[in-house]
Amino acid sequence: MMKKKDFSKFTKRNTHKRRSKEQAKSALMKALRDIGVDSDKVKVADIDLDIYEKRTSPKRKNICDRGIFRSSKGSYGFVTLENVERDIFIPGDSIGGAIDGDFVEVVYHKYNNYDGDEKTEGRVTKVLQMGRRTVIGTLCEDMRRHGRRYLRVFYIEPDDAKLSSAFPVRDLGGARIGEKVEALILRDGSSSPACDIIRVFGAPEDMGANYQAILAECDIVTEFTDAELDQAESLAAEPISYDGREDLTGEVIFTIDGEGAKDLDDAVSLRRLPGGRWRLGVHIADVSYYVAERTPLDRCVMQRGTSVYFTDKVVPMLPPALSNGACSLNSGEDKYTLSAIIDLDSEGNIENLQLKSAIINSRVRGVYSEVNALLSGNATSEIKKKYKTVLPTLERMAELYSVLLEKSKQRGAIDFDADEAVIILSPDGTPTHIERRERGLSERIIEQFMLTANEAVASYLTRRGIPCVYRVHEAPPPEHFADFLSYLESLGFDVRELRKHEPTPRDLANVLEIAEQKGLLPAVSYTMLRSMAKAKYSESRPGHFGLGIEEYCHFTSPIRRLSDLATHRIIRRVLFENKRAELYTSYAKRAAAAATEGELRAISAERRIEDLYKVIFMSDRVGESFEGTVCSITSFGMFVTLDNTCEGLIPISTLPGVYTFDERNLTLRSRYHSYRIADRISVRLEEANVIRGKLRFSVIEE
Repeated sequence: MMKKKDFSKFTKRNTHKRRSKEQAKSALMKALRDIGVDSDKVKVADIDLDIYEKRTSPKRKNICDRGIFRSSKGSYGFVTLENVERDIFIPGDSIGGAIDGDFVEVVYHKYNNYDGDEKTEGRVTKVLQMGRRTVIGTLCEDMRRHGRRYLRVFYIEPDDAKLSSAFPVRDLGGARIGEKVEALILRDGSSSPACDIIRVFGAPEDMGANYQAILAECDIVTEFTDAELDQAESLAAEPISYDGREDLTGEVIFTIDGEGAKDLDDAVSLRRLPGGRWRLGVHIADVSYYVAERTPLDRCVMQRGTSVYFTDKVVPMLPPALSNGACSLNSGEDKYTLSAIIDLDSEGNIENLQLKSAIINSRVRGVYSEVNALLSGNATSEIKKKYKTVLPTLERMAELYSVLLEKSKQRGAIDFDADEAVIILSPDGTPTHIERRERGLSERIIEQFMLTANEAVASYLTRRGIPCVYRVHEAPPPEHFADFLSYLESLGFDVRELRKHEPTPRDLANVLEIAEQKGLLPAVSYTMLRSMAKAKYSESRPGHFGLGIEEYCHFTSPIRRLSDLATHRIIRRVLFENKRAELYTSYAKRAAAAATEGELRAISAERRIEDLYKVIFMSDRVGESFEGTVCSITSFGMFVTLDNTCEGLIPISTLPGVYTFDERNLTLRSRYHSYRIADRISVRLEEANVIRGKLRFSVIEE
């Protein structure tokens, strides 16, 4: 007689075919007869069939939709649909030849698992649009048997771990085995697309080869066309004209930037007004004067979206003749600016804004480290001499900064104050030292002044109904925020009030203050950041949640950001040239989309190249021990950040004992021990993989 557990297995196997209790019973009776059992003598317990019916809902039906396919590190993947909250799980045998990033057609169904949770599963039926046209990796070879003979087979092992399968190579393109290459993916409908090599970067361990490969994989355009270069050089050669511009060359105006910066977008000035009020001047390079609509340079910035910055290099949005030359606010030179003159009351509230087409002459090329030394009283005599003419203004700026910072705190602006790395290179470009970068007072002053200008300009344009490329940051998604509250609860936070209403910036700022008091700031700050929505650009204005500001845009960096340049252009055309505002509505939308895409590409490239430098730096330290902090926990292990900001993975499979992932509390637990975010642990570096840009650690047991 078939046992109860055998029946459960049977019903599970037939889930996709049987949709009701009677169908299941009928199928079972037939199966019993097929194996020679007298089904009339068998009584199937109703309770078992009730369980079966619960697990195989009669409402289950196939749904057809379209979305973006994302592959995992394994052979399976997920499809993200626009109007469906939960991603669709795609088993490895149902991918249908899709590659990570493809826009696909998917057929899926919903079902309840054994815990009663709703799940989705589907299969890709068609690739509608290719997400990526090339693959980057290492050229490899293998010997495969073909009848009685062995044939050499060439394939590319992808650098991207999401591309779990190798790509057979049809045309080597002159590449040699072991070299890092880029290949064109050939789609023929098969589940294993072939490829033709179109570019050779060099040896896989070579830093330059990896650098170029990352830029290519992130779609970073690194070369300017002849038309773009010619137009930039022609414009840069034009003499400065004072016609139609306000002469501000007599004002005390100067720049403060990093020591190596060459594209100086912004300069500042400050005056005290009667009654404790302030007049802040934020003078921004007038790039919109040089980059006009429907020109090679206009198409150039729409394609790039932003400059991309690395440790020792930059891929500029504009040709050097403009970015480092005509547009850069170099000291001692007359330069065109779009100047925002902002009147503030004694508490830092914006009272008035004037936008001026102006000419300035920067008094000093300020450097953050020098100004920090000056304001802290540690400056050398040489530094004091350099800043002598602007020192009174700098002291007033420090005073206004304190006022603006207090105003920012009162409205609940969230300051995650994320650590950044400073990578020191040798003359040949090899990383020799890595340390944390700390923001000094001068960096914070400029940050607050730029934030004030961005808010003032966005509010000014909004009140007048003028299109703007807003910087938006929406409130945390409800499901992510609920998970964050559960995490706080596990740390002993009282979250009852937070569960009663939609979160506000002030709520989250208070959480960070309490976390700092409890000594849990790094863990709570990191987890909160994961729960937040991603900032983006938009022609509409849902507000900036993180800053607690209703109207906010980017106005202060048009040399390196399309978003700022677009807002400048709209100001120039509508306010200075009296064009109709509605003519620029569609332009604001297109610019916002292009700026968002460009920013995502740049962030990906910058992070990966920084990781590359870090892995190269650590590659000589395999086997050494370090102290680190657990910064993230997943189902496959935990990530640890060393004190020098280098980050690596400890796979769960390497931990001593059997550990399980507690998703609710973001914890790895075993019978005797557990790991949580912000735990300090000792680790050993086991691997520094230059090709993947990854570090792997192991725990040093106490």
